[in-house]
This record gives sequence, C-alpha cells and structure tokens, in this order.
Amino acid sequence: MLNTQSFTKHSLSALALATFFTLGAQAQDAPALTDPQIAHIAVTANQIDVNYAAIAKEKSKNKDVIHFAETMAADHNGIIKKATDLAKKLGVTPEDNATSKSLKEQEAKTSKYLRSLNGAAFDKAYIDNEVTYHKAVIGTVKNTLVPSTKNAELKALLVSVEPVLATHLEHAEMVAKEFNKGATVKPAAGMTK
Repeated sequence: MLNTQSFTKHSLSALALATFFTLGAQAQDAPALTDPQIAHIAVTANQIDVNYAAIAKEKSKNKDVIHFAETMAADHNGIIKKATDLAKKLGVTPEDNATSKSLKEQEAKTSKYLRSLNGAAFDKAYIDNEVTYHKAVIGTVKNTLVPSTKNAELKALLVSVEPVLATHLEHAEMVAKEFNKGATVKPAAGMTK
C-alpha cells in the first residue's frame, strides 16, 4: 500500500529536483547561458515561488504556512523588482530560453498537484516543496548562474540573493520540522500582519 504522505514528499521533491537537474544538464550540454537568459531564469524562478505562495495563501488555514507564504511573496516580488530594474538600467531584455520554459512546465505540474490537496496534506506538501525548491535554487544560483554571469551588476544581484534564499530554506525547514513532529494545524483566525 502506498503511503500518501511519502508519495507527496517524494513526488514534489522529484518535480523540483528534475527542474534544476535539467538546468544543470542544459548548462553543461548547451552553449553557455547569456546574461539575458540568466536574468530570465532568475525572474522566472522567483515568480514561480510567488505563484506557489499564492496557492498557499488561498488554500491553507495554518498560520505558520500562511506567514511563510506571505514572506515568500514579499521577498520574491522584491527580488523580481530588483532584477527587472537592473535589466532596465542595463538596457537588457530578459530572454526566454529552454531552462525558463522547463521551469514553467514543472511549475504547472507542481501547482496542479498542490491544488489537488487540502488541509494538513496541502500544508505539508507545500512546505516540503519549498524546502526542496529552495535547496535546488540555491545550488543552481551558486553553481550555475553566478559562474555563468558576465555582467558584474547582475552577478552581484545574484550573489546578494543567496543569503535571502538560505534564510527562506531555514524558515521552510523549521516549519517542515513541526509537520514532521506531527504538529496540529493552527488556524490563522485573528492573525495580523
């Protein structure tokens, strides 16, 4: 008999990791990524997390999950703004590419899966996905995007994002740890921003 909780964690982990393993393979097999392509990948990856946060804010009743999702939306929207402002300043148009398309395809699958869940199962799946997604994004930024970036300002922006992503990962792991302890769902009623 298949354990639903185990399936949830492993299927979302597989989706998130497949996305970024694809990125790594493309970086090795394809011509080097250009700065406009890297900018598009960065914006796409951040927008995906904003989109996941929107699903969580819509579906969750857990105050910790909602707080985490609000943080993700605010922080990742801030990163998107910095990236688009820098692109405007540099006169660079972010360029869609195979990697950003792959990210969007994986997002569609993960979003569909998350939307199929409710209650504590949704909360756990969302947080597990966030842990896996942030681990993958941190590795990709550090090992692929930063080394491939030619423009010093774009490289500096990517480097400045790494600590924010690490903080997100720590936060997600903390919330996930509570779910793994079998914590009860805490309603968000009366929660203030």
